[in-house]
Amino acid sequence: MAGGTNSNCDPTLGRVEVCNGAYGTNGWLGIASIWTNGQHITQGTTKLNDTYFSQAKYNTSAWRNFVMCQEVGHTFGLDHQDERFTNLNLGSCMDYTNDPTGTAGTNGTLNNEHPNQHDYEQLESIYAHLDSTTTVGASTNSMPPAMANVNLDGPRQWGTPVKTSTNGRTSVYEHDFGAGQKVATFVIWADPEDERGNGAH
Repeated sequence: MAGGTNSNCDPTLGRVEVCNGAYGTNGWLGIASIWTNGQHITQGTTKLNDTYFSQAKYNTSAWRNFVMCQEVGHTFGLDHQDERFTNLNLGSCMDYTNDPTGTAGTNGTLNNEHPNQHDYEQLESIYAHLDSTTTVGASTNSMPPAMANVNLDGPRQWGTPVKTSTNGRTSVYEHDFGAGQKVATFVIWADPEDERGNGAH
């Protein structure tokens, strides 16, 4: 996957675009959006919000690694292993936590900045069927124009909420275009006390 400049973080067929920028005090630390056709992911985007990562609480390599790893993980088809921020760390970035390093004494001692063996096994299971053919071309030919051009700038454009964690700090939204074609957006919200009263969610 070649790097490059994509200032709008527009989706590109057959790729995952990974971007960061000062997206504002809109409440989210990171979002991952995936376009699917049936069981196939056809494209994806990940965005990290530097507006929050410039704050002392999140301006650490541990928080950046945790959020980036999890959102990119979603674009490859990984789901959460645990959605409780206060549980003991599982040693996976797909596990929510209040302490990605595992050193603050709040979530046990395991580090949640990287994938763990379970994540790699999940990826192997998801992609074990791949061969020399691809469905990317066929997927885009049947993509409705509204799906190709969907605006994902904020919660009002993310579609219908389909899942929210018990503490409200994670969400999944979905646009369903029928015939198995969907756009899902996974959100990690900043702690409400860090939103500075913006009322984003």
